[in-house]
Amino acid sequence: MQVTFTHHQSAHCENGVASNLLKNSGLNISEPMVFGIGSGLLFVYLPFIKVNHAPAISYRTLPGQIFNKVASRLNLKIKRQKFSSVSNATQALDENLKNNIPTGLQVGVYNLTYFPDEYRFHFNAHNLVVYGKTETDYLISDPVMETVTTLTHDELEKVRFAKGAFAPRGQMYYPIQVPNEVDFKSAIIKGIKDTCRTMLAPMPIVGVNGIKFVSRRIRKWPAKHGVRKANHYLAQMVRMQEEIGTGGGGFRFIYAAFLQEASVILGNEELKNLSKEMTQIGDSWRDFAVEASRIYKNRSAKEDAYNAIADELLAIANREEIFFKKLKKAIS
Repeated sequence: MQVTFTHHQSAHCENGVASNLLKNSGLNISEPMVFGIGSGLLFVYLPFIKVNHAPAISYRTLPGQIFNKVASRLNLKIKRQKFSSVSNATQALDENLKNNIPTGLQVGVYNLTYFPDEYRFHFNAHNLVVYGKTETDYLISDPVMETVTTLTHDELEKVRFAKGAFAPRGQMYYPIQVPNEVDFKSAIIKGIKDTCRTMLAPMPIVGVNGIKFVSRRIRKWPAKHGVRKANHYLAQMVRMQEEIGTGGGGFRFIYAAFLQEASVILGNEELKNLSKEMTQIGDSWRDFAVEASRIYKNRSAKEDAYNAIADELLAIANREEIFFKKLKKAIS
């Protein structure tokens, strides 16, 4: 069984799967447009939840939220299913493939055999598309990979039923209704307003305030936890930012591309200027990641390295605060 499906590489898995599935259903929508309409950009610091023995930091909304918001704002319908039994999950997927329906899956990363070893860790919110099946393998379109690939029947079963936080429970999803005409203008404005609302939220651990909060915490980490633990916390922060999903800099670049597209659709020149500004902020997030990695690899020559990196993060937070206030005004 093989479904008609075109693989497009993307920067982030959930955006890429959504874009690829919708293109396959006749709606030409780019990855940045999915990300922007789906309000994927976020920052939240959760010190009371530990991931890999460090405080949880997320640079994006919860798994599934991006596609759900895109569907709601463009008036599409998506079907989502979770399963308690492996056989039911397999049967439902095979039934879709028989019916020529390429299907999105949420999976665990750890047992994805086509990933390099250094990228295989316990993270259960990865997304891919299954578009066919042979006697031994499933045909996989993973949007973060350059080309299509395969997983054996057992390997796919293992990643669909990975254990731990955000356990996918065999989750599969696919569009069941895509209108011929969609209102991109209204959806773009809703998406931007939602992102501005969360990034400027009056809560200490969310959005711009959350970035400032982490900056204050970083200053205290070495004295409070010792250098070894502080280094681990910093390393985990960079990993969440640059490797799990696309995080800090990468998400800013995608969001900048969204604003570029949105400026044309809305005929709004200010969004084009803000797109360039967001690209520069993305560069600063990348610089922060590089400096942070020097510290936790003990290669930083800076005497007061933790305060210096905290200053860098605070400067980013201040720039983002100004940016999102300008963005809110640009579409009001």
